[in-house]
Amino acid sequence: MRVGIYVDGYNLYYGARGLCGRGTPGWRWLDLRALAADLIGRMVGWPGAQVHRVVYCTARIDGADNPGGQRDQSIYLNALLAGGSVDHIEFGYYVSRVKHAPLAVRDRAGRPVIARSAWPVQVCTSSGASVADASFMVSYAYREEKGSDVNVASHLLLDVFAGAIDAAVVVSNDSDLRFPIEQTRQRVPVGLVNPSRNYLAGALRGQPSDGVGRHWWYQLSAADLAKCQLPVTVGAYTRPPGW
Repeated sequence: MRVGIYVDGYNLYYGARGLCGRGTPGWRWLDLRALAADLIGRMVGWPGAQVHRVVYCTARIDGADNPGGQRDQSIYLNALLAGGSVDHIEFGYYVSRVKHAPLAVRDRAGRPVIARSAWPVQVCTSSGASVADASFMVSYAYREEKGSDVNVASHLLLDVFAGAIDAAVVVSNDSDLRFPIEQTRQRVPVGLVNPSRNYLAGALRGQPSDGVGRHWWYQLSAADLAKCQLPVTVGAYTRPPGW
């Protein structure tokens, strides 16, 4: 069974950071092929499964804003290719915008609650009268990664329709992938890996028997990441300090 692995790098990075802790070493230098092989090797419904192709979809960090991050990311991407951990890297891009939104806090379920005018910060008219039920608007700098989900979907469907794979594993918890994953399940077995501590996105749920069947779902743990790290040195590339 030839298995294609399709990784949403942005989703994986932030999910893994939430699992392991931003300042914790030992998870960033991830061997994607080793992780995929470990996961599919546990699935009893996929006998003889072999990692056939690993596609990693990400975006390059802007060196003007974050030169250290760009340097470390470049080392990692080069190490992935040099060590054969991926077969192809597809790049999206980042966009920077100024956005506006009402000031808010979280409730116990993590949902936004709009902050209203009240002491110690009160909105008043020029005469000093309080303005009832006023809210506060803020503008903020926002950087957004674009393209990884589309690139994952494109490579997944191209390989399925070309008959290049017999099964697929998608590493993402992005609900925007609902349609391509549903279509893939009609043609080959699909494993869906949630790389975060969050609940699986409802749009990505399904039944193991959907379509051709033999589908599975898995939620990554910090232990999964820690045991599938690249060697400290891969060819000419050495793991960055703190990784």
